[in-house]
Amino acid sequence: MEEKIVKVLNEMSGYLSITQMKKLQEVIIKTFAENESEKISISNDEFLKMFLAAKRVEGCSERTIQYYRVTVNHMFTQIDSEVRKITTEDIRAYLANYQRRNRCSNVTVDNVRRNISSFFSWLEEEDYILKSPMRRIHKIKTKTVVKNTISDEGIEKLRDGCSEIRDLAMIDLLYSTGIRVGELVNLNIEDIDLEERECVVYGKGDKERKVYFDAKAKVHLRKYIESRDDNNSALFVTLDAPYDRLKISGVEIRLRQLGRKLDIERVHPHKFRRTMATRAIDKGMPIEQVQKILGHSQIDTTMQYAMVNQSNVKTSHQKYMA
Repeated sequence: MEEKIVKVLNEMSGYLSITQMKKLQEVIIKTFAENESEKISISNDEFLKMFLAAKRVEGCSERTIQYYRVTVNHMFTQIDSEVRKITTEDIRAYLANYQRRNRCSNVTVDNVRRNISSFFSWLEEEDYILKSPMRRIHKIKTKTVVKNTISDEGIEKLRDGCSEIRDLAMIDLLYSTGIRVGELVNLNIEDIDLEERECVVYGKGDKERKVYFDAKAKVHLRKYIESRDDNNSALFVTLDAPYDRLKISGVEIRLRQLGRKLDIERVHPHKFRRTMATRAIDKGMPIEQVQKILGHSQIDTTMQYAMVNQSNVKTSHQKYMA
């Protein structure tokens, strides 16, 4: 039924004003409401399952799919209506209550809004609903926070503070390539070309790209690989038997512990990615090439790194304006 209504509305859109179109939509839905019982009823949970299946086909990671699942499920627990009957006002009230109850930032609430918007946009594209109730709920304004990078001195402190060759190889690979932690833990030994100082990683949506590492990373990777006597194909494994592939949480915990020991603020995998990107841009690498190395689909994402290093802004100001 929805498909037929959409076709009628599309046909008439060139002849009627917005007000007239709204009235026509209202009359059509009201007129055919009695036939709704003839349709196979689809529950909210079924709609969510179909949406997640579509996202999986599009190449979203399991981590992203789980985030969608949790976000939309939580909305269902608070808005006791069928998907087709959820209104803009319902969602506005939900987001306001969500922020108040959880005392979270605008950034967090906007992430929730974006996930819910994705769900309703998919419903609209698939003609399950006539119009997404999220259309009039715009991006929530957030403060632009200048995120810190790791200084050259900090990188050297981290290198000197490593007691395991594995950790040294891991730090140098993160720092010189700017790869994501998920890409790091998925690497196998065979993915590393030491002679060419390059490796192939699989980013978001299983997109393949080639990244490059420096001479220090090559030396430490070689030493680490040669020191291994296990049979695991993974590049980075646990320090103790049975030498399983290192997980994301394992990398995060190890780096956080190392940072605390050396009194370096907030050491985590993504900080190396941000540091590499900022350093490359500061040294004059074209933004399009940085985008390629980082695996960003949108250059706007890469541009965020061009605004990080405030000390360079100060130096440039003194050079040109003093």
